[in-house]
Amino acid sequence: FKQSDVSEHTELAWILNCVTPVAMLELAHAYKDTAGKGKEASAGLFIYPVLMAADILLYDTAVVPVGEDQRQHVEYARDIATKFNTAFGEVFAKPEPKILKSVAVVPGTDGRKMSKSYKNTIPLFASKDEITKAVMGIVTDSSGERPENVFAIHTLFRDEKELAKPYGERGNYKALKEMLIEDIDGTLAPMRKRRDSISDADVKRVLAEGGERARDRASKKMTVVRRLVGATLE
Repeated sequence: FKQSDVSEHTELAWILNCVTPVAMLELAHAYKDTAGKGKEASAGLFIYPVLMAADILLYDTAVVPVGEDQRQHVEYARDIATKFNTAFGEVFAKPEPKILKSVAVVPGTDGRKMSKSYKNTIPLFASKDEITKAVMGIVTDSSGERPENVFAIHTLFRDEKELAKPYGERGNYKALKEMLIEDIDGTLAPMRKRRDSISDADVKRVLAEGGERARDRASKKMTVVRRLVGATLE
């Protein structure tokens, strides 16, 4: 569902803002990164972790699958839930992050973590030509025994033991990239085909149905929250 279809997200975020210390938000990675670069940080960026906490807590989420770089946001959700529960009673479940070691940090084509803001991604539904362009653009780090950036991405698609022999034969980096292209395309092709079969009408139907179910759960939780914080006449 679309977050914007469930107004309870922003309502709960505002209520949670009122129990969240400024000092906590000053430690948020995105805010610190922006401020550290001398850029002007908006209020929206500053309180964004609280909105993410509301997204999680509104549905009594137990486990949140995230990458390592999102661990802090789940910890914030736990801390904010604790503060609210202490003040108003046990209302929110405290979520736990689920971080798979194999994909805790997905490397990008330039060696940094993969991120759209870094423009170093390999799109999940890319055509083979797009995959080829991205892979051939991987920065080749040949300082060690193998091209580490290529290898790091390849381990997401093939077991390291299978890669030991081809990556042990130094020198033919082009062949390694070509093998990576085939492995990525072999994984993404079925996903790409499935996505192409889904119509705009299918997407709108799923979003509408999901929004209805989400609003039903969210409204029930917010009825309890409003009563506890005195935002209702009931």
